[in-house]
Amino acid sequence: MSITAPNQDNPAEEMFDSERHEAFGDRVVGMLNDAALTFMFSLGHRSGLLDSLRRLNRPANTHDIAEESGLNERYVREWLGAMVTGRVIDYDPDQRTYHLPPEHAEWLTRAATPNNLAGVMQFMALFGSIEDDVLDCFQNGGGVPYEKFGRFHEVMAEESFQTVVSALDEHILPLVDGLTDDLERGIDVADVGCGRGMALMHMAKRFPNSRFVGFDFSKEAITWANAEANNLGLENIQFGVRDAANLNEEGRFDVIFAFDAIHDQIDPHGMLAGIRKALKPDGLFLAQDIRSSSQVERNLDHPVAPFLYTISTMHCMTVSLAHDGCGLGTCWGEELAVKMLKEADFSNVEIKTLDHDIMNNYYICT
Repeated sequence: MSITAPNQDNPAEEMFDSERHEAFGDRVVGMLNDAALTFMFSLGHRSGLLDSLRRLNRPANTHDIAEESGLNERYVREWLGAMVTGRVIDYDPDQRTYHLPPEHAEWLTRAATPNNLAGVMQFMALFGSIEDDVLDCFQNGGGVPYEKFGRFHEVMAEESFQTVVSALDEHILPLVDGLTDDLERGIDVADVGCGRGMALMHMAKRFPNSRFVGFDFSKEAITWANAEANNLGLENIQFGVRDAANLNEEGRFDVIFAFDAIHDQIDPHGMLAGIRKALKPDGLFLAQDIRSSSQVERNLDHPVAPFLYTISTMHCMTVSLAHDGCGLGTCWGEELAVKMLKEADFSNVEIKTLDHDIMNNYYICT
């Protein structure tokens, strides 16, 4: 190890580790390349290129890939250059052919749901569009409101389909004994912070005897949800624009869900108190929220902790602060979650996890 001696005029000056310096430089260069690839993954997902390569399932030249995907060959070729040098796609220089290995396709295509990480990469491009607004918040406080996030509800609906809807029947609903049977018989259900309502519409379709209501702060998301429910001919569901902290319901629902919504709220304490009040005396609250600790040092080994703190800075915390909210942040953590749920008068709080889901805790509250 190479250590540079401190300045003799200032013995307290920190020792300089040149090997650590070089190693971190290499790491930062790697970050630069990986950050660039997130944009290419996002484009590959949105354009359908990654799905086209999976469908081809063989080495192909740029013209074949462009034809399969219906895209411009020159742009396809340049995108492939990033994917090849990023060690994502295999390239045969003799045949000038490209191939997406099946092992990689299982993480990058729609057919790989719920493991399609290329879809998650869309957040990086989305956050880039509001970087100036977030910078202003660093300098002057405040937050960035929902309206500034152009494709947010579209991207979140896709993420919800992958992480929630695809897991509802087999994994999430079975976390509570008898819940599926209750839904089949017919109960009153709400989803607070429902976004475009993908999870609720899935349940409304599967359980026609139950009645479903979705609430969200965003008029844009609720307008979309109502139109889609109408297109699907769902008569047992309705959506309304409402602040989660002001449900103004009492003893109405048998079950209330909140999927990845509590930590975004302006007033999460008010939200939880309102949910408790809106439930029938023997009602159930099932909340999916980010699995993390309230203490940053306990998140050092979390596999996606840097992503969670980034998404908080660029969205979850700032949208709450934009409306003078408490700005819980994505990593509000399990310890604080349990404390707040008990303060909201949930006497029973059980935490469950799913083997395939590294991101979320499931809080079962009565």
